[in-house]
Amino acid sequence: MSKFHQAPHFSPGRFNGFTHPKTPVITAQEPQFLQLFNWGLLPNWAKDASFAKNTLNAKLETLHEKPSFSHYTHQRCLILSNGFFEWHWQDAKGKNKQAFHVHLPNNALFAFAGLWNAWIDKQTGEIRPTYTIITTAANELMERIHNTKKRMPLVLSASQGKHWLGTGELNTANEELVGDEIEL
Repeated sequence: MSKFHQAPHFSPGRFNGFTHPKTPVITAQEPQFLQLFNWGLLPNWAKDASFAKNTLNAKLETLHEKPSFSHYTHQRCLILSNGFFEWHWQDAKGKNKQAFHVHLPNNALFAFAGLWNAWIDKQTGEIRPTYTIITTAANELMERIHNTKKRMPLVLSASQGKHWLGTGELNTANEELVGDEIEL
């Protein structure tokens, strides 16, 4: 069971990646602790924090090729969640969309597979821990829901998360997901 280093300033809720929120993360380097990292991995060479808008997600298929991620594949992490929201486009331009809440049965806690880096702001010297969520091709459920890009995050159960942190092995719980239409 992981715990925070110190009492965090964190409240569970709905998060929009483009606001780069701090969310609970467990790293392979310190699996006994929950830490708060900003969503949007900042590589060491990023000039400023605005680069994070490009690195919210990382495609599993190209992790080792993309300069934004290739140097951090050994810095594995888990991003804790009990669900995520995805939009189904009902028309080609996405003007009419339906929100879906995607989760495991009984809203069980899970983790997204991720990578992290501690970026140093060259202007202030501040160290900012950041992460990206790894995605893969959509399964049948997510192809129907996320019908434009047809991608989905890698969802891991507790035991699968231990393997990801320890060995980098990826067995996912993606086939266990369910999706419910919701109003946002």
